[in-house]
Amino acid sequence: MKMILLKRKTLTVLSCLLAAACMFYVVNYPAAVGAAATERQLPIYCVQRDQKMLSISFDAAWGNEDTQQLIDILAKYNVKATFFVVGDWVDRYPESVKALHDAGHEVMNHSNTHAHLPQLSADEIVADLNACNDKIEAVTGVRPTLIRPPYGDYDDHSILAIRSMGMEPIQWDVDSLDWKELPAGEITQRVVSRVKPGSIVLFHNAALHTPEALPSILEQLLQEGYTFVPISELILSGEYSINHEGRQCPAA
Repeated sequence: MKMILLKRKTLTVLSCLLAAACMFYVVNYPAAVGAAATERQLPIYCVQRDQKMLSISFDAAWGNEDTQQLIDILAKYNVKATFFVVGDWVDRYPESVKALHDAGHEVMNHSNTHAHLPQLSADEIVADLNACNDKIEAVTGVRPTLIRPPYGDYDDHSILAIRSMGMEPIQWDVDSLDWKELPAGEITQRVVSRVKPGSIVLFHNAALHTPEALPSILEQLLQEGYTFVPISELILSGEYSINHEGRQCPAA
């Protein structure tokens, strides 16, 4: 009997110590507790689609030497793409922004100055994206609804700031790695082998071998039965969820 009482007393003491330790952690590290309890905010990397449809996208931040060539290649295959452009790029090449729009491509937001969004406050993010939106709208007459964070860099607060504007953050699930100046054949193999229904493919304008690789990519995927649509037509409207891989799925 005495042994049982001692065990009960020991368990009571241990329970009190554990409760005290938990309270100490909550009081001194509230951010960690909050982060664990909050669902992570994710952009859209790809979309759950049963049909063989996908989107190709281009980031435009630096050069402009091949923009018209890309427009011509896409026109040859009757493919519409999404171009994410930086506000500074719009300032330098408004005629190319207009040419993209006139050719039927989406011109969307890639920030105003190509800053790392997690380093900005929510107000600074909103101001930056609105500045880029204003520039694009002034040239095309259409205000962007999609944003690709520069460097693919984001965190919870930047995604929440973006969505507070009614915009949708977009990443990719197929990276061409064309910015690494890979040979055209390697770019083609990378993209064609990784694409699946609902994919979003990342290219860059002013990448050395992209104009050489693009026709082969389009031809092979068209032969496989894929349809190309701008990202705004690929993503789902209405109720949806985004799983841990960044796949946008219809609401259950």
